[in-house]
Amino acid sequence: MKITIKDIAKLSGVSTATVSKILNSKDKNISNLTRQKVLNIVEEYNYVPNTVARSLVTRQTKTIGLVIPDITNPFFPELVRGAEDKANECGYNIIFCNTDDNMEKEENYINMLIEKMVDGIIFTQSVKRTVGFQKLNIGSTPIVLIDRDMELEGVVGKVLVDNFTGAYDGVNYLLSRGYRKIAFITGALTTNTSKNRLSGYKKALEDFGINYNKDYVLAGEYRSEWGFKAIQELLSKNIDFDAVFCGNDLIALSVIKALKNVGKSIPEDVGVLGFDDIYMARFIEPELSTIRQPNYEMGYKAVEILIDILDKPTEKNIKRELVLNTELIIRQST
Repeated sequence: MKITIKDIAKLSGVSTATVSKILNSKDKNISNLTRQKVLNIVEEYNYVPNTVARSLVTRQTKTIGLVIPDITNPFFPELVRGAEDKANECGYNIIFCNTDDNMEKEENYINMLIEKMVDGIIFTQSVKRTVGFQKLNIGSTPIVLIDRDMELEGVVGKVLVDNFTGAYDGVNYLLSRGYRKIAFITGALTTNTSKNRLSGYKKALEDFGINYNKDYVLAGEYRSEWGFKAIQELLSKNIDFDAVFCGNDLIALSVIKALKNVGKSIPEDVGVLGFDDIYMARFIEPELSTIRQPNYEMGYKAVEILIDILDKPTEKNIKRELVLNTELIIRQST
């Protein structure tokens, strides 16, 4: 038997409004006897609230959309875990969407989330997206950007990383170790994330009195396959390099393998530095030096900001931006 709030009210001898207040923990002025009587009936009949009906009344579904570009990249699962943990703490559910860096899938997912009346969206854009959505009406759905910054309708918050300083610190460290011909293999230079890392790379070279050479910068994808191709390209062009700074750890792992395949010793012949500190960085030979991002904290803080805004609708137009620091992790590859 499926029981409703009206049934509970009838069995308890109270109004439906009283039952609703108890179920929604808004029962401060209701006696303990009445509260317990209602809760006993709820338990006895295994009452399950109609969340759809409730959301139409409260305008809240207690659901958050989380859109990321590539779940196969080990950087993102830890970010997702942080978001999920915070959502669970606050009584929210998460609808997870993986776009495979496909802009059409990205727009379809965003549209689906809006149609399902999610309370808000945590969003990491595709590297291919350089402008906002052209076909979607974001409306009043608040969006918190995470990892990658962009101009977008509906953005109420951002959780980013200081990519400039992270890259600067990494390249500066390589220079301090005696490396001078440092190649930079990165993903597409379409996002502010990639652009800021390139700026940090350039600034470190400049401060060390080394001229920037665009031939040492290869931009492609944030995928492991790109590391192999980029090393082959550097070698085929006879570019003399003694270190490689990689846009993420996936690229760095394949760079190490590609260098070993041509007989290079790491770090003696070529130093390799990654970015992210994914779990695999510690389990390869040699262990990968990298720039650690606080990915779990990024996910956690993004949901924290979003829920705080949802709880304070009058502050919805006040954008909140959190920039987290990176950490240089020194291992065997440098």
